Amino acid sequence: MKVLIFANNDIGLYKFRKELMERLILEGHDVYVSLPNGEFVPNIQSLGCKYIETEISRHGTNPFRDLKLLKQYKSMLREIQPDIVFTYTIKPNVYGGMACASLGVPYVMNITGLGTAVENPGLLQVITVNLYRIAVRKSQTVFFQNKENEAFFTSKKIAVGKHKMLPGSGVNLSFYEPLEYPKDGTIDFVFIARLMKEKGIDQYLEAAKVLREKYPQTRFHICGFCEQDYESQIKKLNDKGIIIYHGLVKDMKDIYRQIHCTVHPTYYPEGLSNVLLESSACARPIITTNRSGCREVIEDGKNGFLVKECDSKDLIEKLEKFISLTWEQRKSMGLAGRAKVEAEFDRQIVIKKYIAELNRN
Repeated sequence: MKVLIFANNDIGLYKFRKELMERLILEGHDVYVSLPNGEFVPNIQSLGCKYIETEISRHGTNPFRDLKLLKQYKSMLREIQPDIVFTYTIKPNVYGGMACASLGVPYVMNITGLGTAVENPGLLQVITVNLYRIAVRKSQTVFFQNKENEAFFTSKKIAVGKHKMLPGSGVNLSFYEPLEYPKDGTIDFVFIARLMKEKGIDQYLEAAKVLREKYPQTRFHICGFCEQDYESQIKKLNDKGIIIYHGLVKDMKDIYRQIHCTVHPTYYPEGLSNVLLESSACARPIITTNRSGCREVIEDGKNGFLVKECDSKDLIEKLEKFISLTWEQRKSMGLAGRAKVEAEFDRQIVIKKYIAELNRN
């Protein structure tokens, strides 16, 4: 069969859908991938996928660019004539879905998070919801990664009866294996995300300033692309030794080996956090926000701690609670996280569900 994938980012597709693409190719299917060019495109091609460069303005709201994308998707569908299309993220979901519906091509949509345009009430939410309503009308299945996203779509009467749940993108339990827990001496925390306000970087930095002074044995690592708003602040804090900034890290396992706990105080509309899945798979405790996309991965007090959104005081209290634990208690938390992802979030679960959708055609 011919399988066409619409996505908006090469890094995310390769990191979180690599095993699915490998399985499709192993079964003898022709796999086409449509997304903007990037450094991971050669990796995607090396799997055996055929790449189609597609320009997508990920955050823009220019209707002329979006109409151009819709037209490009339709042209692609006519040329390739796929048996099924898999779509990921908002614009590929919306405009890919519209294109497939208009040409009668079966398609499966993955809601990888609502995004701020949908989560925050206002005109943009109304427009996006109406676009989604049109886009999903002929979809074969709409996959959700958390119950709150599903409930939102149900409340708007979008694709009711076609909803199915996925354990996020799942996690490769062979690649992200349990790592030896770091020895006592220092207590190392890490923040892994794009350095933007909605990911909770302000709360993490505030906690680092307070706790580094109070507990000299603590270290606060940061991994991720730094947005311009934070560049000078991060440089100053790094120079003062309050944080250790690693930049964008390709192989996170090297970081996980050093750290005792992953801190993810995000309030961004996540589908289901891959950072939490990967950290847990490596047997690292997690401290994260009590919101959809995060709470699914944590049992409060067992494999980590939940914190309130945008609450630096609560984050500091939970970090102090973690610091007060013994080395054995911290290690035990990490092992509990590994057991949870083994039971609930194996990436093979996701792959099987996609293969089942493929076999319906």
